[in-house]
Amino acid sequence: MQDSTLATSVVGGTFLRQPRALATLFFTEMWERFTYYGMRSVLILFLVGAVSHGGLGFDDQTASSIYGLYICGTYMFSPVGGWIADRLIGPGRAVIGGSLFIIAGNALLITGQKTLFFLGLLVIVLGVGLMKPNISAMVARLYPEGGSRRDAGFSIFYMGISVGAVLGSLLVPWCADRYGWNVGFALPSCGMVFGLGYFLVTRGRLPQPDETPPQRAAAWLPVILLMFVVAAITTGAATGHIQIDPAALAAGASWLLALLAAAYFLYLLVFAGLDTQERKRVYAMMALFAAYAVFYAGFEQGGASMNLFAVRYTEHELLGWSFPAGILQGATALYTIVLAPVFAAVWLALGRRGRDLSPPAKFATGLALLALGALVMVAASRRVVAGHNVSSLWLLGTYLLQECGDLCLSPVGLSSMTKLAPSRYVSQIMGTWFLAIALGNNLAGQLSRQYDAANLTSLPSLFLEIFWWSLAAALVVYALTPRLKRLMQGVD
Repeated sequence: MQDSTLATSVVGGTFLRQPRALATLFFTEMWERFTYYGMRSVLILFLVGAVSHGGLGFDDQTASSIYGLYICGTYMFSPVGGWIADRLIGPGRAVIGGSLFIIAGNALLITGQKTLFFLGLLVIVLGVGLMKPNISAMVARLYPEGGSRRDAGFSIFYMGISVGAVLGSLLVPWCADRYGWNVGFALPSCGMVFGLGYFLVTRGRLPQPDETPPQRAAAWLPVILLMFVVAAITTGAATGHIQIDPAALAAGASWLLALLAAAYFLYLLVFAGLDTQERKRVYAMMALFAAYAVFYAGFEQGGASMNLFAVRYTEHELLGWSFPAGILQGATALYTIVLAPVFAAVWLALGRRGRDLSPPAKFATGLALLALGALVMVAASRRVVAGHNVSSLWLLGTYLLQECGDLCLSPVGLSSMTKLAPSRYVSQIMGTWFLAIALGNNLAGQLSRQYDAANLTSLPSLFLEIFWWSLAAALVVYALTPRLKRLMQGVD
């Protein structure tokens, strides 16, 4: 059976005209993203906040590096999470384990004590890495027929991500502003408790088999060694025996991420025993990986330099409503909720007519929209240099352009990678895909370091640099689209 009735018959019923099991993954991921984006919206603000007001008192450059490293780390562990699911415990148990790590990590943030705070960030990193690639791989398994219906399913799944993101981005900054940082950090932990509970209650909807039989103890050796190294570094940093320079660590992490991705793609090309068509698809995946990393280096400024811009240079009032600056982070997710169904309908309509844009063309379009958003921020920051605070509409307009670009990349990228990946490597490749986000996020932190509050002219220079890099990447991907389409031949 090759059509969509296969997935529906396995799980029973439908959810928004998709397999009912999508609801299980939709709401679980929604609460995980509530946790993630809620904390993300206040992280850099807490890092630079005055100690007298409960913050950690870091300078902008150090805070930007820490922010980039954390956001990067949440995706950097994803390949390991995919490997653990493929080889040891299966995706269902990986989602449960990752959820427990996320709950525990956010609980540690509540203390506000510096050592426990950074330990909490590390625990969250491990949890997101274990959960994120596997829940996306489980979505792909609901659509064995592939095609535009899988693209639509991923767009709906991505809308769930955005529902969680907008709730977290609105509620966490509001609670942190009104009741204090510890209350703000408590909300994300509660959100993940709801997500885990829903997954446990409804996981019976998912297609079987869901789990990989446990392996012998020796198979766990790489995981044990990794945890030992992480624990040793954490202990050394906490006791002062290891001095960590966030800026140097961020620079090294970018090179490490690029080398890890290159090594894995090389493994697929040379040692994985792929046939000719599968190897061609690996080359296409490499191109999409690079484009996605460039996109996220600009997109993730929303939580870094643009969040600081919102606090310091933007009027915190709109239509008579005063709000904390962090709430503007919710605009991106709100746009997604409104626009994701529109994009899903467009892809389906174009697919029915045989005129759907290829994934590379969608990627190039997304990068071009990101460049336009950066250009808006160049104009806004020049007004700041001239001595004026600006309306929040400048940021809201930028976020709209960026999110339209993201809707051309993120759900399409998730869907494309599951189609391009050999079936025996799906979870690992989804983990590697998240390395692109990790690399982009870390580069975003390094870019944000170029902003110097004492030298406002650095602000338009930063956004102009993002504009040129995004535009150049868009033009390159447009030029490569015909070749990439040939490499992706046979993928619906």
